[in-house]
Amino acid sequence: MTKKRGRVTLPSERNFLEETKELMEKWGADAIRDSDGTKLDDDIKDLDAKIYTTYFVARNHNDFIREHMEECQQLFVISDRVTSKGTSLTIDFMNGFYSEQLVPDYNHDPKEWWQVYNRTTGELLATNEWDVDQENHQVIIHKTLPFNVYTVSFLVYKIWDPTQMYNHTTNNWGDSVEHDIPFNVRMPHSNKFMSEYLKQWLIDNPKTDVVRFTTLFYHFTLFFNDLGKEKFVDWFGYGASVSPELILDFEEEYGYRLTAEDFVDEGYYNSSFRIPSQSYLDYVEFLQKYVSKEAKKLVDLVHESGKEAMMFLGDNWIGTEPYGEYFKNIGMDGVVGSVDGGATMRMIADIPHLKYTEGRFLPYFFPDTFYEGNNPVDELIENWVKVRRAMMRNPVDRIGYGGYMSLAYKFPDFIEYVGVITDQFREIYDIVKGTKAHTGLKVAILNSWGKLRTWQTHMVAHALPYKQIYSYIGILEVLSGASVDVEFISFDDVIQNGVATDIDVIINAGDAYTAFSGGDVWKNPELIGKIRQFVYEGGGFVGVGEPSAVEHHGAFFQLSDVLGVDKELSFSLSTDKYFHTPVAEHFITADLGSIDEIKLGEVIDDVYALSEETEIIEYSDGEVHLAANTYGQGRSVYISGLPYSFENTRLLIRSLYYVANKEKEMFTWYSSNPKVEVNAYPEKGKYAIVNNTNELQHTIIYDGEQKEHSIQLEAGEIRWEEI
Repeated sequence: MTKKRGRVTLPSERNFLEETKELMEKWGADAIRDSDGTKLDDDIKDLDAKIYTTYFVARNHNDFIREHMEECQQLFVISDRVTSKGTSLTIDFMNGFYSEQLVPDYNHDPKEWWQVYNRTTGELLATNEWDVDQENHQVIIHKTLPFNVYTVSFLVYKIWDPTQMYNHTTNNWGDSVEHDIPFNVRMPHSNKFMSEYLKQWLIDNPKTDVVRFTTLFYHFTLFFNDLGKEKFVDWFGYGASVSPELILDFEEEYGYRLTAEDFVDEGYYNSSFRIPSQSYLDYVEFLQKYVSKEAKKLVDLVHESGKEAMMFLGDNWIGTEPYGEYFKNIGMDGVVGSVDGGATMRMIADIPHLKYTEGRFLPYFFPDTFYEGNNPVDELIENWVKVRRAMMRNPVDRIGYGGYMSLAYKFPDFIEYVGVITDQFREIYDIVKGTKAHTGLKVAILNSWGKLRTWQTHMVAHALPYKQIYSYIGILEVLSGASVDVEFISFDDVIQNGVATDIDVIINAGDAYTAFSGGDVWKNPELIGKIRQFVYEGGGFVGVGEPSAVEHHGAFFQLSDVLGVDKELSFSLSTDKYFHTPVAEHFITADLGSIDEIKLGEVIDDVYALSEETEIIEYSDGEVHLAANTYGQGRSVYISGLPYSFENTRLLIRSLYYVANKEKEMFTWYSSNPKVEVNAYPEKGKYAIVNNTNELQHTIIYDGEQKEHSIQLEAGEIRWEEI
């Protein structure tokens, strides 16, 4: 059998020609790329493959920026909260920050741009009440209230790019590799340089076929503490794009001036979990417009040279939100991003306005994974199986890897298994891409961000979950590979337009007062009324964690009447609560074994049933963790949390069909074993039975006519059948 070739990108490096040829054959690679810290020799660039070359727009040009250090990138940061013990106070505002990455900006007048707050009273101090000691990096507050807490919000220059810093420290580059200094393309010298340098670079790199922008101008918010460890990281954070010049441009367009507080946000830095203020949303829109306009100039230059432009969805990606209104104006040919599971696979694969998408698979070929005694095959298989679920719904157009290929090459089992993956990927792509998979439901995820953050709820940097989101991130992972259509809608969408008629189920999930649960927006009677009407007239609602939660007019869950449950805040302990008997059986848990084995993540304490009409499915420790309720012609389900697992995948799917009143339809292209899934492609006349484990599995599948078939699948097997 001749090995197929194509749709795979291979990382390579200097002095690696023969090995590159071998790996191109093993993996069927048709493209070769460099990585941060590697370069390709000319003989590698002459191979029969597309050549991707990493290109840094706003970093990796220290010869330029050292002549214009006033044009370094900037951000607002906030000092420690310091308690005044008397009537005056000195704050060492750089305490806790990494001086090799951040330095105070004294070029722009601190009295105009910095802010000092009494955080006990919430009062902004007048500029004549404090002074700056630039030599010692201190703010002296002349008159304070004893035992009140004060902070300084101040402007800094960023003199070490966070990604290069991470790569630098992870790989122990030491003094042999210079620190990359990022520069701000809004500034005149930097703006001129970025275009002129690219023009010459395109001439000097005739063998480059694809310019891989990594990424463009502004890095997501990431800065380090005085130990060189991450102090704050938000993959969605816009804080590192700020400068006084941009703020003045913003004021001219929007009619008001942003302040330091708009960015430091009391120390929360507008993390994606915060309900966004209108000023922050305005700034996000402003920056997207600015970045798309400037990025288009670079993409046009690439196209004029006969090359393709690709963007890495990471690092300096802020302002290029791929589901935003302005991304299409940039004209990118492709987007590549790191894939750690089904949700990130769909986040990339579903991006519109592109010629192709590419997933950079894990593990990354760095020494923190590829070292003697470790087996990277385990991580490879775990990642692939999760990603493959989503591919069965909508695959990316290409896959690849990154890092030091010479490290991975030392692990022959790893190299062989990647060859298995690349073959399987091409088979999936040839059948699945461009065809409509069987879909039983349409589900809408409701939060503050809506479409802008499609497939990005509860997501954080480096794919590392916070403890508090362990119970929610599984929802996206489940849906990424499920036989449902998924849409992301915002509270404003519902308030302004109601619920679209093609939506079967709405999911609202998150902790109270976060952007995902919604907070104060649930006090809006327009929102509440439209959601209630949607369910009452036959729609479905699934609430996870603290849905619709805000204490208001005697209830905490504002949709408690729809959900049939509410949460005790200790305000109504004197009101007896009699309903705590679970139902003997329920459709939602019918094939999940013992209810005691279901793991619902971080428990939401003190949720109770409102009446005997509430169907309690799981009750323990004096509280409800899983319940269903009928509301008019519609239904709802409450789940305390949903970390990703095979059992919870089944639990959510059954919940969705139940609240949509479509229980019978669930048994179309269905597997009795939660570890096996069935995906059907009627237009292609095929269906796939997928073993999502690395073990032998037995199951009964239900075909398109709901007829039963008993089958056995080998570890990791995909079995394709004709309809």
